[in-house]
Amino acid sequence: MSDVEVSVVMPCLDEADTIGSCVSKAMRALEQAKISGEVIVADNGSTDRSREIAAAAGARVVPVDAKGYGNALMGGIAAARGRFVVMGDADDSYDFGELAPFVTRLREGYDLVQGCRLPSGGGRVLPGAMPFLHRWWGNPMFSLFARAWFHAPVHDIYCGMRAFRRDFYESLDQRCTGMEFATEMIIKASLYQAKIAEVPISLHPDGRRSHPPHLRTFRDGWRTLRFFMMYSPRWLFLFPGSFLLLLGTLGYALALPGTTIGRVHIDVHTLLFASLALLCGHQAILFAFFTKTFAISEGLHPPDPRLERIMERFSLESGVALGLLAIAVGLVLLGGAVDQWLRVDFGNLEYRHTMRWVIPGATLTALGLQSFLGSFFVGILRMQRRR
Repeated sequence: MSDVEVSVVMPCLDEADTIGSCVSKAMRALEQAKISGEVIVADNGSTDRSREIAAAAGARVVPVDAKGYGNALMGGIAAARGRFVVMGDADDSYDFGELAPFVTRLREGYDLVQGCRLPSGGGRVLPGAMPFLHRWWGNPMFSLFARAWFHAPVHDIYCGMRAFRRDFYESLDQRCTGMEFATEMIIKASLYQAKIAEVPISLHPDGRRSHPPHLRTFRDGWRTLRFFMMYSPRWLFLFPGSFLLLLGTLGYALALPGTTIGRVHIDVHTLLFASLALLCGHQAILFAFFTKTFAISEGLHPPDPRLERIMERFSLESGVALGLLAIAVGLVLLGGAVDQWLRVDFGNLEYRHTMRWVIPGATLTALGLQSFLGSFFVGILRMQRRR
């Protein structure tokens, strides 16, 4: 049985300028804190002397062929022998001499210990260490989103220096192979209500000189936002869909009777716009149910008692029944419009009157069909989860 308590894992891609310094700092910190540990460099296909330098400094080099930041870390963590894992980038921006407080918090029973470089969490950013947009816009904004959307108790979601229990990491079943790996860990840990602590650290200027940083501000910012939204069906689908449903219902309440407010007359054109809002809103809410059900079945989200209560109350059969009822009422309204056309011997109709039958009829028919098909699709997704 391994007597290694802490494995320090560093992803590496052409870091010859800094990898030696990072490994040496980590080795020295483990020795000074009397921590039984090892340093693993997960090399992701370096073409410089990174591997040789890391091995000479005392690290165990693990080649990882699959490209990507997340893949490199997964490979390094899989090779780790320690009960705890400390991860950090190999660009010398993180001082691995600060790893002891991370281990202390893990020993206290925390599952995940996140570093914080920003002053809002007690950290410190040295001059020239973080680009202006990252420092004052991107990082604070996405950290705020993480706290608001996922209740993550962190102030610096992008900090790459963190520590965690290895068995806890394995329970997360991480999927992201790129730079989203780090944010996925925070989000999933928060969703599963893990014990998360934050440790203030200092961020130093990037020590590499042979090539620029791997991060790209707008590309990686968009990837983070995309990932956040995919992990939060409420913000991507449910809330916008509910707003559209409310807007559409209000439009119907005003347009169906032909309301006049001041000099504004609200008529069938508004009714058509309201129908569009209802259709889009209903579809978005269905997608919220699809996404959440799939995420739970795949282990991306923990089970949600609220969703279970909704599913118990509105079963597949009730959704199908409501869908068929809406289709039936819609077809009756459309049939009424055809009857009006028949009464004038298929001649011209008074559109302001007839469209009050056609638009609601077409809308109810479409909503009913969406509900009918959506109920079966949710049922299929739930069958997958029960296997």
